[in-house]
Amino acid sequence: MSYDRRTFIKQVGMGLGAAYCMPAFWACSSPSTGHASKEIGLQLYTLRELLAGQLEATLSRVAEIGYSHVETFGPEIGPEGKVSFWGAPLADFGGLLQKYGLKTYSGHYNLTAFLTPGDGDEVALKTYIDAAAELGQQYLVVPVPPMDRIGQFTVSDYQFIADQLNKGAELAAKSGLKMGYHNHFWEFRQLEDGSRGLDILLTRTEKEIAFELDLFWTEKSGVSSTDYFATYPGRFPLWHVKDMDKANTAPVTGPGQDQKPLTEILPSITYAEVGTGAIDFKQIFAQRETAGLQHLFVEQDIITIDPFESIRQSYDYVATQLLK
Repeated sequence: MSYDRRTFIKQVGMGLGAAYCMPAFWACSSPSTGHASKEIGLQLYTLRELLAGQLEATLSRVAEIGYSHVETFGPEIGPEGKVSFWGAPLADFGGLLQKYGLKTYSGHYNLTAFLTPGDGDEVALKTYIDAAAELGQQYLVVPVPPMDRIGQFTVSDYQFIADQLNKGAELAAKSGLKMGYHNHFWEFRQLEDGSRGLDILLTRTEKEIAFELDLFWTEKSGVSSTDYFATYPGRFPLWHVKDMDKANTAPVTGPGQDQKPLTEILPSITYAEVGTGAIDFKQIFAQRETAGLQHLFVEQDIITIDPFESIRQSYDYVATQLLK
């Protein structure tokens, strides 16, 4: 049985963060300057309910609010190997991004087969590399490890994923791309030898592998984002910026948590518009040079107000308080 993020969300009734096997992209991207960009991006997963039926109108509103770039997620590969986003062929989607002045530096691509021990199939990876290159993206990001193994990961599983990321990076580099990895909370669970999955990935991968630190999941795991920046300087060129509900701040990893099934963890996870929640973003952003930040993306997995008002509030806070 195929077990992807869409299936998982349907089963547990809520989202877990950015990007995978759902329907989306293209736009010209400027090369990395070596300094953190002050542009504000949006992970399109935030507006996933609108994209399939209102793709152009949604992109238009995103640009109108002020976002200058977007991070894609969930492209579908058709029977002839053609990639589409929300029903739009790759070139058409790219044309819409250009029409509304939206760049794209990064995309999330489901690589379950490639990252599954005993499989390692590269077909989807190669297809996505071509798609990301056509969009002008710089980073091809793994949004999640194989979902059917969540809760069962071992040290060897993370070692295999790290080795596959290195292998994928060699293929991606031929098209001018870098491989990346986006975390949730399970990468911070303690493994059988006392280590954490994210540390295995960071220490076992080549320095060219980009890590997209999801600040919500790091902080919600009871882990310090800035400690990771200090321990692994320059390894976090991409960030997801989303806030934590002040009424729901208990850590989801650590003693008494690491062995719980996901269905028990999920009720303790709720979100807030950036700047209205519990995360001290000013303290984190003060260390963006140490982190190696290049591009940031506002994201919110579950929105309880009008979605465009939500992303507007988050945009305004980042623009006026964090990137002054």
